[in-house]
Amino acid sequence: MQRWRGLEDIPQDWGRSVVTIGSYDGVHRGHQLIIEHAVNRARELGVPCVVVTFDPHPSEVVRPGSHPPLLAPHHRRAELMAELGVDAVLVLPFTTEFSQLSPADFVVKVLVDRLHAKAVVEGPNFRFGHKAAGNVDFLAEQGKLYDFEVEVVDLYVSGAAGGGEPFSSTLTRRLVAEGDVTGAREILGRPHRVEGVVVRGAQRGRELGFPTANVETLPHTAIPADGVYAGYLHAQGEAMPAAISVGTNPQFDGTERTVEAYAIDRVGLDLYGLHVAVDFLAFVRGQAKFDSLEALLATMAEDVKKCREIIAADEQQQG
Repeated sequence: MQRWRGLEDIPQDWGRSVVTIGSYDGVHRGHQLIIEHAVNRARELGVPCVVVTFDPHPSEVVRPGSHPPLLAPHHRRAELMAELGVDAVLVLPFTTEFSQLSPADFVVKVLVDRLHAKAVVEGPNFRFGHKAAGNVDFLAEQGKLYDFEVEVVDLYVSGAAGGGEPFSSTLTRRLVAEGDVTGAREILGRPHRVEGVVVRGAQRGRELGFPTANVETLPHTAIPADGVYAGYLHAQGEAMPAAISVGTNPQFDGTERTVEAYAIDRVGLDLYGLHVAVDFLAFVRGQAKFDSLEALLATMAEDVKKCREIIAADEQQQG
């Protein structure tokens, strides 16, 4: 899959293509429906499929300081899109100048002049251009002018976790923030993941017999609510069952919020300096401060036992 940053990265001889545009944070199941439709349409037409997305998130430029927590960094989104069959991802730097492009200018500069769109596939609520003035109806009118089709894909409605709401990144972020990683997984179609480099912490986990990888998460990452979770630590090409702690470590009067993963039943791991990923399968319990170190250790042992059981049951269910 080709990856471009900015319109100037697009090859000069780039031909017709099927395009879909959006932030696509998380590449959740609603996004997957749109992207899969675009990929299938591209195959039917015999042209490549291009996803157009933005960096930074448009809200950070339009309303500085309002950057939403991100469900996935750009490289992870690109991986997920490649798995869906996308041929190229165009990341457009979202600047103040770019935000002032009218919907008509956006169509000409991006879709017509550079990507030579043959079809554009979007969700029903797609908005674009200055002050989000463009919508799918306007896009369809432009398509008649510039010879591209516009296809609108309805998003399926999520189940119990979403309370009947359409799949959305906003809903997923809310569930993650509440610690409902099971609900978030239902929308994402996979466990919520955070990534970062393993850094040296206070090393209390090692002293207590539960050595953890202290993950310095990427900026603006959507981090689950404080507590203990069952999940996986991905490092060096391996997915290791893990007990994950999110919080400030109140037992030792901590103030900085951290994500720490204990690889269950693994001894002698040295992950310092490595980029790792942590997947959240299920919430186990909230953050707590204990009366004694013994009580903390007993609870940690119970946490690991519960995590081991949750992971085993999940692996059996996933087949």
